[in-house]
Amino acid sequence: MAGLSKEPLEAFLAAVAAGTPAPGGGSSAAVAAGLAAALVEMAARLASSDGAADQAGALRARALRLAEEEMSSYAPVLEARDEHERELALAAASEPPAMIAETAAEVAELGVEVAASASPSVRGDALTGVVLAEAAASAAFRLVEINVGSGPVLKRAREAELRAVNARATGTGRPPPPPHAPIPR
Repeated sequence: MAGLSKEPLEAFLAAVAAGTPAPGGGSSAAVAAGLAAALVEMAARLASSDGAADQAGALRARALRLAEEEMSSYAPVLEARDEHERELALAAASEPPAMIAETAAEVAELGVEVAASASPSVRGDALTGVVLAEAAASAAFRLVEINVGSGPVLKRAREAELRAVNARATGTGRPPPPPHAPIPR
């Protein structure tokens, strides 16, 4: 698959649907974060908030870079020859989704700011970005949780997910959901 920025959406969706390990959940979460950032960027531009629009544009570009990075990050896990190599590969493979969660949290927080200053005609677009960013952060956190189960990378991803959940709660006026149980290992 060529670089994501050069691929039509349908090609990416077909690649996700194919029976291959990548692109998968991490790349999809990153693309969702990029789409969320694009919505926030659009709402900020329409609200004449160029600083927020530029920030959202940078987050959009970062999400796309992370989607591409994530597509190859899991290959060493599949190629590991023993349990020690697998653990090391899982730790390394957890970094891109943790960064996706952090990026998505930034998008969600920025989206709340943009929504607060946007006209009613684009507020919904900014809030859609917030909700998509929350979903991306939660999905990326779960990938890290499945990969490593504990440690500083998991803590970073969980904190990012909570930031995104709180941003969505603030932006929509709905309380955050109760904490979810850890995934059994």
